[in-house]
Amino acid sequence: MDPYRSSSSSASSPAAALAMGRRHYYLPARPARPISFEDSPDWADDDVDSIHLATASASASLPTTAYPSPSPTPSSSSAACRGGERKVAGATLVWKELSVSLTRSRSGSGSADRRVVKSSTGYALPGTLTVIMGPARSGKSTLLRAIAGRLRPAERMYGQVLLNATNTRLPYGSYLPGLFSSKTSIVEDAIAAMSLADYADNLIGGHCFINSLPAGERRRLSIARELVMRPHVLFIDEPLYHLDSVSALLLMVTLKKLASTGCTVIFTMYQSSTEVFGLFDRICLLSNGNTLFFGETLSCLQHFSNAGFPCPIMQSPSDHFLRAINTDFDRIIAMCKNLQDDQGDFSSVSMDTAVAIRTLEATYKSSADSVAVESLVAKLMEKEGPHLKSKGRASNTTRIGVLTWRSLVIMSRNRKYFWSRFALYMLLALSVGTIFNNAGHSLSSVMVRVSAIFVYVSFVILLSVSGVPAHIDEIKIYSHEEANQHSSTMVFLLGHFLSSIPFLFLVTISSLLVFYFLIGLRNEFNLFMYFVVTMFMCLLANEALMMIVAYIWLDTYKCTLTLICLYVIMMLVGGYFRIRGGLPCTVWKYPLSYVSFHVYAVEGLLENEYVGTSFAVGAIRTIPGVQAVGGSYDISSSANAKWVNLLVLFVMAVGYRVVLYVLLRLNVRKHMRLLGSWCCWSWTPQSDYYSSN
Repeated sequence: MDPYRSSSSSASSPAAALAMGRRHYYLPARPARPISFEDSPDWADDDVDSIHLATASASASLPTTAYPSPSPTPSSSSAACRGGERKVAGATLVWKELSVSLTRSRSGSGSADRRVVKSSTGYALPGTLTVIMGPARSGKSTLLRAIAGRLRPAERMYGQVLLNATNTRLPYGSYLPGLFSSKTSIVEDAIAAMSLADYADNLIGGHCFINSLPAGERRRLSIARELVMRPHVLFIDEPLYHLDSVSALLLMVTLKKLASTGCTVIFTMYQSSTEVFGLFDRICLLSNGNTLFFGETLSCLQHFSNAGFPCPIMQSPSDHFLRAINTDFDRIIAMCKNLQDDQGDFSSVSMDTAVAIRTLEATYKSSADSVAVESLVAKLMEKEGPHLKSKGRASNTTRIGVLTWRSLVIMSRNRKYFWSRFALYMLLALSVGTIFNNAGHSLSSVMVRVSAIFVYVSFVILLSVSGVPAHIDEIKIYSHEEANQHSSTMVFLLGHFLSSIPFLFLVTISSLLVFYFLIGLRNEFNLFMYFVVTMFMCLLANEALMMIVAYIWLDTYKCTLTLICLYVIMMLVGGYFRIRGGLPCTVWKYPLSYVSFHVYAVEGLLENEYVGTSFAVGAIRTIPGVQAVGGSYDISSSANAKWVNLLVLFVMAVGYRVVLYVLLRLNVRKHMRLLGSWCCWSWTPQSDYYSSN
């Protein structure tokens, strides 16, 4: 009989089931041939005619060599040849007695440690899909991070993780050497590997009335981005998160194709459909950090059957596994203890979940599967494989150029960064200009123009909060690329700075062409250009401040609220509502008025407009422009004072970016999260805590 069939075909095959009361159960057996998936859908990709799995047995089998090469079946090999897939040199990963503890501060009693992963042993071979599965808070993501060398500061690892039998750090990050044509070929291969050919010319995030890529395609695109680097090992955390069943199956078929090229694929998953489960080669089943099983997927079904929990014929294996080891189901069963379905009891597992977990763990430790895994791990640790080296990195100049061009393209397409601000600035300039139009050039017009300039500067800065979502997206992209060592802090900051210059200059000069002449400022080119440069420098400094706030919060609402509060305070101490010299010295004058953009921008613009001018008072007497402005704003009579204010704005634009560089370089946000968790622990000393998945 067939050892494993999908739920639809199994239910119609009486020879594949065994009657146990009113339920039917899977009975895995030793297959005599590769297992093919029978009711797979007909995919449009010609490379996938059927889905073949590696030969599995009731116990884990030992390969004849320490580093077995993937051996696809003839049909899959021919399909790969037809598709022109390129083989990659996969890597063997082994982890032995791997434990991870999470350290948190306990108020008044030092620190407390919790083991979130406990003595896990396993391996991942080239050309295979290895899944880490378990309920929420079981330690899946923590184990994946430990294997990948990406543990958080509060997490400490014990045990061994070997790459090709060598104790070395995984070489993350690489670049594509060669000519542009060869790079284009590699990108096209990645698109084909992820079955994204139909979306090759689509904009990822959409544009105006063009829809963005669906969630499933975006998930495959994120994997394709890593495939461009030709990875030996691919780690994926929850690849099927928020995907529908069709998108999930298509993504797993694509990963299966990728593994057939020799890549080692390791990923986590909460649960899967029967179709998706049939694609896995090996499964590591976790519950509360304990390894309940490691081995081939069909052997896992046999393991549950041996422990007294056979999988019902009409139930997905992953659902059955999670039902047996997820303690949350105990509450559901208690609530529905009197509920009966058409097939009998509400639950397929009559035993308490805690007892079931202990039974499964004890059964695995004493099983032949555990012995076979230990034996194979020992063999894999003995023979050293090829040393994997990073392919290097592109020069900083190349990376800055690439990131600058990418940011230019993103900013031009993203209406949240440029187009919305352009529209708001033009509307502001037109509104303020028409309100303060025809003020004249007499002494009484001075106060009107002071008000117009202050209002324009204040609201230009205030309306810049419309670009916060774009800044948050940029920082998230940087965080992902920096984690994979594709980018660096300096490269990111320079690329973002250079790409923002043309957009900020364009919105500045276009809005000023409307505002400047509507309110009737002095019609001299050098004075107009000073106005443009001052506003441009003010926006550059403001962009850096926005990036700092966006990095700290990474939340649109919190960032917008924080920036509005800062801008309102800067307006209050900007010297318009009360002369700067009359502000209370504590806090308001020192230091707030000295870190306000508004002070230096408005002072410089008023000095640019009124220094060297005079106004008639009566028929004979005149007063200088500085004295005329003195009643409304405090400015200097020096001809060089406006350049000092411009220099201060330039220093602020550079200084805020230096602060941002330090924050990114020191990864302050990660330490802030750690500090926040410590504070929460000190306030709730009796509460329990867990790792994320």
